[in-house]
Amino acid sequence: MLNYKNLLIGKERKIYKGNNVKKNVILPGDSSELPDDFLKVIVFIDNAYLIRLKNYFFKGSFRYSLREFIENLARKNNFSILKIYLYDAPPFQSRYPTEKENKMKEDYDRFVSLFRKEDIIVREGRTQRLKVDDSFIYKQKGVDMLLGIDMVGATKEFNLEGVILLSGDSDFVPVVEKLKSLKTKVILWTYFERNRKSPFSRSNYLIESVNEFVKLSKEDFEEVSLKEEK
Repeated sequence: MLNYKNLLIGKERKIYKGNNVKKNVILPGDSSELPDDFLKVIVFIDNAYLIRLKNYFFKGSFRYSLREFIENLARKNNFSILKIYLYDAPPFQSRYPTEKENKMKEDYDRFVSLFRKEDIIVREGRTQRLKVDDSFIYKQKGVDMLLGIDMVGATKEFNLEGVILLSGDSDFVPVVEKLKSLKTKVILWTYFERNRKSPFSRSNYLIESVNEFVKLSKEDFEEVSLKEEK
């Protein structure tokens, strides 16, 4: 199950774009004097993926600002962010929750509250518990479907120029193809390694489906780290 501790509202970096990379820099979300070549987008975050990536880069305690992480990446890549959506599922709660279940739910609720205070829109599925042999496994249900529905719906509602998907899940390819058929540009923020045994092995199917992608780095998180309270 996901651990929400240390997650707070993230140089050799590789940016994969076309030949007409823009040079302008302004704060995302500030539409005043916005250059015509800034792409107005909504960001959709697969939070389970983002937590796994953060934990992969940082084995110990590491706290960072999610809002600043997104905005910093946007500044680097010339995007103006209209909204940020985050997708997750509350931890499983049994009929009579254990102390551990209650603590996990409290941590989750605390972070969701912080996200919402920073105008990050949190959308939730549910967590299912399955018994396999003598142990339990936990799976998120409905999260990916909700994200996909929202991406298509937001494109039509806000007449978007583009969307950013932060994920590494190839299950989103059909949604990407749908968005492209609606003439919406799809940008993927992701991480991969060429080692097939890596938990972040490259998904060519997803990467090749989008218009462009940005490979995330450990430095992207470090640039927005929060100092530990003493």
